[in-house]
Order: sequence, then structure tokens, then C-alpha cells
Amino acid sequence: MLDIRLLREKPDFVRARLATRGGDLSSQVDAILAQDTERRRIETELQKRNADRNRLSKEIGQLRAKKLPSAELEAQVRKTGEEISALTEQVTQADERQKLLLLNLPNLPHASVPVGANAEANPVVRTWGEAPAYPFTARDHIDLATTLGLIDFERAAKISGSGFICFTNQGARLQRALIQFLLDLHVEKHGYIETAPPFLVRREAMVGTGQLPKFEQEMCYGLEDGALYLIPTAEVPVTNLYREEVLPEADLPKLFVAHTPCFRREAGAAGKDTRGLIRVHQFDKVELVKLTTPETSHQELEKLTADAETVLQLLGLHYRTIELCTGDLGFASAKTYDIEVWAPGQGRYLEVSSCSNCEDFQARRMNLKFKDSEGKNRLCHTLNGSGTALPRLFVALIETYQQADGSIQLPEPLWDYLKVKVIK
Repeated sequence: MLDIRLLREKPDFVRARLATRGGDLSSQVDAILAQDTERRRIETELQKRNADRNRLSKEIGQLRAKKLPSAELEAQVRKTGEEISALTEQVTQADERQKLLLLNLPNLPHASVPVGANAEANPVVRTWGEAPAYPFTARDHIDLATTLGLIDFERAAKISGSGFICFTNQGARLQRALIQFLLDLHVEKHGYIETAPPFLVRREAMVGTGQLPKFEQEMCYGLEDGALYLIPTAEVPVTNLYREEVLPEADLPKLFVAHTPCFRREAGAAGKDTRGLIRVHQFDKVELVKLTTPETSHQELEKLTADAETVLQLLGLHYRTIELCTGDLGFASAKTYDIEVWAPGQGRYLEVSSCSNCEDFQARRMNLKFKDSEGKNRLCHTLNGSGTALPRLFVALIETYQQADGSIQLPEPLWDYLKVKVIK
């Protein structure tokens, strides 16, 4: 959520930065400012009425001390009290309207983010490795997984419908091995603290990280009339762990890693990558989250991105890292790098990690602060990134390491986890 003071003091700056995202957000800014003006007008009137009541109460006290009649003033106090009650309710309603408007306004792109209309304008920051070449026609993961009995697509659809998967036999073991490999890497090599959060969160946690109210219909699975939600990513529970707290600056940055399932409706995605593992309603992910100071957050974003890239380097998977332009940024992000792994059977890159710095956008929504060296409470910056998402990592792995006979030659880092070198 943006700071209302920034909108008041620099409305043209806010409009200009939001305009780089594409679409007309100026009308939303205007609506917020108009609502803010109205709210402040009511608050001023409320303050005036409170001052009137205090003045009248003081005068009544003076009259009573002199044993003089005060009935007329007492009637005025009662009337003023009724007006104060009505104005207080109006202020509360105005606050809620303003908050809702602010909650639907996206974050401002950082000044360093390249300006562009859509994904076609995303520059490639770096690439690693080379796309493998085969003396045979590369098969896709659906063919490989079905032939090897790694995934049962039909029975998953039978019990849950389209967009769900069931790993079986060595496929389930490979999935488990990848999760364990990712957790061990980020904990033992990169210094993250492992946490196992709940998979259901309250509505305010989803609001805190920006999924609500903006994406309620297209992404979220709500339960109990919206009181609880299945998490779309571990970013939600982990980033909210310290909501409404003030952390010592010495404790920052805080680094967390968590493995959870993720649940997404993917509404509006009909026809997009509906076969196989590319786009599903439930998938596993190992998520990285950082809580930092404003001064260090962009440096920490570079480190977080490097940590996610290390996964693909150790597994020997060709990938590229791109920086999202302003028109392709996520709702809560100020700056994002996407890591895309090469999938030979698809003949294209697949996003396996999106590493974002949300600056104070999420922290303001969840009232997450730290106390600086001068004793001042300031908003934290929050960062998150997949370290990595399992389905597309699974796809890239089996497609990259496929052999002519249809077997999968596993990369060395997974040998000890699976106790085999080849899946056949």
C-alpha cells in the first residue's frame, strides 16, 4: 500500500510512475485524493465539535460552581454529543473507503526498472549454460513421465479435475528429493532459517502481501466465507510472521525458507499450458523471504536472486535471468527478476522463480516495522522469491536429462537423495 502522504505531497510523481505500468491509474489516484480530502474535512469537523463540547462542559462546571442554572448549556452538550457520534461514524466509514481504494492501487516501480509495456520489453540480464542438443528428437515431460510411470495424469483428473497432478513411484521420490535438496541448499549454504508455516491463513494475511482484495476471484481459494484462505504461495504466511511488530534493527535482515504446497485458481488462464505440469492448481514450492531495512533491500534482492540461480547451476540446467519492465511488474513489486529455465521438450524457457523487492508496500499493509539506531520506528522492506517452484523445475530436469532410450540420467547433486543415478 502506498503512503497517503506521498499521494498528497507528490500526486504528479505518483501518477507518472504508475503510468509506466500501463493503463489509466490516474483516475484511481484522483479518487483516493478526493476521498482523503473528504475524510480530513469530516475529521476537522469532528475535532471542532469535540472542542465545542469541552468548552461547553467547562462553562457548565463554572455555572454549577456558582450554583447558577446550566440546563441550556447541558442541552447543547447533548446535541453536540449526538453530532460527535454521527461524525465519528462518518470518519470510520471514510477511513474504510480510503483504505479500500489504497489497497487496490499497485506499487510504484523503482526508478531503476526499465520502462516497457509488456513482457516483450523485458531485458535479459544474464544467461547461464547452453541449451542441450540431442542426437534424437527430444520428448516432452508428459511423454517421459507417462512412459516412466512418474505421474498419473488421468487418475489425478479423475479425483480432482483438470489442473491437478499425482506423482507416482520414482516421480514422487524425485519430487521429494528436489524439495529436500532445495531446503538443504538454502539453509546450509545460503543461511536461511527453515520454517514450516500453516497452509491456511486469515484474510488479513492475504491483504498484507497484496493478494487481496485485488486477486480474490482470479487466484484465491477462500474458505468459511472468506475468513480463511488456502495459501497461493508461502510468501503469504512467512512474510506475515512478524506483522504488527517492531523488530530491532540488529535482527535484520531476516532470511526464511519454507516448503509448502501452493493453491491457485488460475482463473482466466483457460487454454494456457493446460497439459502437463506447466500450469496447475496445486503445486509445491520452496520459497525465500527476506525482511530488511530500506537501505539494504536492493542489495539483498541481488543476493536472493543469486541464491535462486544457484539451484539451476548446481543441477546443470540452462537458464536466463530477465528483469521485468514496468508494464510486466506484479501488483506488489517495485522491482523483479524472473529466472527462466530451458525446457528442451517444450522448446522454450519456463519461469521457475520470480524474485521481487516490494520495498515498504507490504510492510505498510501489515504494519511491520523496525526500530533504527536513532530509536525511530520505520517500515521494513520485504522481499520474496521462489527457490524454486517444483513443477517447472521437474519439467526442465527430466526433459534436459532424457536419454535416447527414454531414461533420465540424474545430475550428481540428487544421487544421494534418490539413491539412484538413472530413472528408467
